[in-house]
Amino acid sequence: MKIKILLTSILFTLIPAACADLDLNPLSEASNENWYSDQTEVEMALNDLYRSYAWFLEHNFETDRWTDDWAQRQYIYDYQVGAVSSEWDKSRTMWSYSYRAISRANRVLENIYKIEETVAEEVLNRLKAEALFFRACFYSRLITLYGDVPLSTETLTIEKAFAMGRTSKETVLEQIYRDFDFAIEYLPLESSTDVKRTTKGAALAFKARTALWQSDWLTVKEAAQACMDLKKYSLYPDYGEYFRSKKFEDETIFAIPRSISLGESWSTTNFIIRTAGGAGVAQPSWELLATYPCTDGLPIDESPLFNPRNPFENRDPRCAETIVEFGTAILDYIYDPHPDATRILQVSTGRMVTNKDTKSYTQHCSYNGLMLRKYVTQEWADLSNTDFPIVIMRYADVLLMYAEAKIELNDIDQSVLDAINMVRSRAYGIDISATSEYPSVTTKNQTELRKTLRTERRIEFAWEQRRFWDLQRWGLFEEALARPYYGLLPITDLKEKVSDAGLWFWPMTPEIDDNGFPNFDPMYDAGYIAKMIDRNFDPKQYLWPIPNSERLINENIKQNPHY
Repeated sequence: MKIKILLTSILFTLIPAACADLDLNPLSEASNENWYSDQTEVEMALNDLYRSYAWFLEHNFETDRWTDDWAQRQYIYDYQVGAVSSEWDKSRTMWSYSYRAISRANRVLENIYKIEETVAEEVLNRLKAEALFFRACFYSRLITLYGDVPLSTETLTIEKAFAMGRTSKETVLEQIYRDFDFAIEYLPLESSTDVKRTTKGAALAFKARTALWQSDWLTVKEAAQACMDLKKYSLYPDYGEYFRSKKFEDETIFAIPRSISLGESWSTTNFIIRTAGGAGVAQPSWELLATYPCTDGLPIDESPLFNPRNPFENRDPRCAETIVEFGTAILDYIYDPHPDATRILQVSTGRMVTNKDTKSYTQHCSYNGLMLRKYVTQEWADLSNTDFPIVIMRYADVLLMYAEAKIELNDIDQSVLDAINMVRSRAYGIDISATSEYPSVTTKNQTELRKTLRTERRIEFAWEQRRFWDLQRWGLFEEALARPYYGLLPITDLKEKVSDAGLWFWPMTPEIDDNGFPNFDPMYDAGYIAKMIDRNFDPKQYLWPIPNSERLINENIKQNPHY
C-alpha cells in the first residue's frame, strides 16, 4: 500500500510528459509563479526524483550488461568492445536525465521559501534536505562517469546554460559533500510520511558510496561507520529470499518502488527459462560462476572440494541463489541443460515434458547453460513482468564499503573482519560467531584482504548494478574484458567431445588469477568450448564522452580525451 501511494502520486499527479528529454515547464509544477504553494506541492515535486527515469542505470540490469558477469547469446554491447563514441545513447541519456533531475531539485530549493510561513522549520529543513540528497546523488554519478561537469545550484537561464563550461571534479565533489551533510543533519531516521522517502541513513550511505567512487577512504570509513552506528539496519536472514521479497526489508536503505498496475515495471521474458515460456536470452556468465569460492573459502582452482562436472557442489550458497543449479526446480520445472536431458519434470503435475532448455531441443538455447535464479518468482512467468523495488542501497553494501575503506587505509582491525564475516555468515545462514561452520575471514594481511573483499563484493552484489562501478574504480575493466566470452559447443560437437566423453559440464577447472579473473582459454584451446564473441575494452571509456549534442549547442563544454 505504501508503494502504491507513492507511485500513484508519482505517475498520475506528476509529469505526464515524463519521457521528454526537454521539460522546461513540467505540468506537475504548473509554473514557478503558482506552484510550491504548500507542503503537498513541494513533496509532489520531489516525488519525481523517485521515478525510475532518474535512476535508469540502476534498473533492468543496465550496467551489468557491460561487465564480465553477463552473457547474452552471441550479442555484445558497445562498452564491452570499446565502441563507445560521443553519439553513444547511454551517455546522452545519462547526461540528460541527470541534469533534468538536478534541475528539479534546484527548483524546489529556489521556491521552498513560499511555504516558510505555513510549515514548521523542521519540515522545511527536511524538504530542503531531500532535494539536496538527490542533487548530491546525481552529481556524484556525473563526476564519476564524466570527470569535470557543469555545476549549477540554481535554475539557469538559457543564456547562462549556453555559456557554462565544465567545473572541476574536485569543486563539484565539495558541493556534493555539503549537500549530503545538510541531508544527514536534517533528514529523519525514519520516513516521516506514509511512503518510503529518503532518510538520514540513506544520506550517510550514499555519501560513503560517493567517496568510495572517488577513493576518498577516510570519508568512506566515517560515513559508513556513522550509518552502522544508527543501529537502524540489519541483514535480512535469508539471502535468496531477500531478492524475492517486494517489501522494503530492514536491509533496504534506499529503493525505488514500482507497480505493474501503475505502469512501472519491466519485462522478464529474456531472463526466464524457455521451458517455462521465457526466451532464455540473457544469462549469468561462466566467469561469474567460476568466481564463487568453495565452502572451504578457497577459489575453485585451489580447493579439493571443487568438481568441474558438478560446478554447484560445495560452493558458497550465494552461487545457487544467483544461478539456477542443475537438477533443481525453477518456475515449476526442473532445470537441466544437459544435451541428453530431452525431457524434464514439471513439478506441479509430476509429468515429464519436453526440455526446451537444452541444445538437443534447439541450437538457440543454452548458449552457456546458465540461467538466473536471483529475483525470480512465479510471477515472472505468469505475467512475463515484474515490479519488485529497485534496491539501490542496502546494508550489506555499507558493511563492505566500511571494510574496504579500512583495508585501503591499512587500518585493519577486528571490525574489518566482522563486517565481511557478517555478510558471509548471512549467506551461509549461520551466526557470525560460529566461525568454524562457515569460511570466516581471519587474515589481517592487507593484500589478502583486498583480494577477499573484491571477490566478496562480486558474489554478494552479482546482477545488482554494482559490478560496473567496482571495475571502473578499481581500473580493472581491461582485465575483466580481456578475453572472449565462451559458451557451449554446437550440439553435435558438444555430445561427442563433452557429454559422451563424460566431461559435462566443464571438462577442466579454469584457473583464477590474482585479481580473481577466471581463464577459460585452455578449455577453448583444447576444443571443449565455443567462443561466443570477442571483447576488447578501450581504456578511454573510464571517462564517458560528453554527448555530442551538448557540445553542438555549447562550445564551452570540452570533450573528454580520445573521443
